[in-house]
Amino acid sequence: MGFIQVEDVVKRFGRTLALRGVSLSIEKGELFAILGPSGCGKTTLLRIIAGFEVPDSGRIMFEGRDVTELPPDKRGTVMVFQNWALWPHMTVYENIAFGLRLRKLPREEIDRRVKWVLDLLGLRGMEKRYPGQLSGGQQQRVALARALVVQPRVLLLDEPLSNLDAKLRLRLRGELRKLQRKLGITMIYVTHDQEEAMSLADRIAVMRNGVVEEVGSPEQLYSNPSKLFTAMFLGRTTLVLGKVVDTEDRTAVIQLGEIQVKAINHGLGKGDTAALVVKAEGATTRQPHSPGDYTVLRGTVSVSMYIGSFIEVRLAIPGLEKDILLDLPSDEKEPPIGSELEVYVPLRNMHAYPAEEEIVKEALEQA
Repeated sequence: MGFIQVEDVVKRFGRTLALRGVSLSIEKGELFAILGPSGCGKTTLLRIIAGFEVPDSGRIMFEGRDVTELPPDKRGTVMVFQNWALWPHMTVYENIAFGLRLRKLPREEIDRRVKWVLDLLGLRGMEKRYPGQLSGGQQQRVALARALVVQPRVLLLDEPLSNLDAKLRLRLRGELRKLQRKLGITMIYVTHDQEEAMSLADRIAVMRNGVVEEVGSPEQLYSNPSKLFTAMFLGRTTLVLGKVVDTEDRTAVIQLGEIQVKAINHGLGKGDTAALVVKAEGATTRQPHSPGDYTVLRGTVSVSMYIGSFIEVRLAIPGLEKDILLDLPSDEKEPPIGSELEVYVPLRNMHAYPAEEEIVKEALEQA
């Protein structure tokens, strides 16, 4: 049994079913990310783990103890919210010390802990400033300091970096991971940003429409996703439909418009309709050293843009309604729009699944 156990949790808000029997196991000292699009139920799940919401059914276990009915302050959890929720009329020191004072700790102990966390997060010298005098990154650090100073068993983070600019987000992402490793604290991190989840987490739960689609390490979920939604959601991808004309070992041969391609097979048989997910990365116009590790796409260039680190190409394949997004290396020649192109795509970036109607419809509508 995990350090935190979520068992068959269901939550409704009126007629809306927010969580549909969610089960998870989270280990002690793990940085566990809950990833999914807006409205998938990830924040509701985090609030139930924290104790701010009570499930309609199911239960939450901490170290084998049922805490489903316990309030947040009895669980040993602290939550850092998206908007940080600092007290504007309190100094940095007072904001951080607030939770310790509520716990009626001795003044000397409060001072010791506040100074410890100020040093830990690089806030020493800012004790007398007010939140309005701080940058966004500094405010985020104060919110983290206020959470860590009470020494929680579990730290819950609800998109804590989403209000920051891109460069600061990248820097603080690394600092947060370093901090978690140093303290060995259990963290549950909610985000809709796949890159953020991949770079931070030991394991990720991918959510969709109130259910957990798949749980695994970032590498497992990205390189070999077992579910169609996971494959489509992680990375720059294109989803297209084709027909399986043959299967061999772990691969399927798929008729895609007027061409045939190979893909990693996830449960398809000959004659099945395949939902093919193509990851954009790794494509090249150069003849590869190991052709057997690649499949070939042939078509007409409909879009060609130099992005800097890569060239974005959209390839129109004869007989296929949807263009396929591909990223070519920036040192290759940018293909002219309207030119015929042959592109080699690594087989590891081609995954074929049964065509789940609802997921395919959503993907095609968003295209």
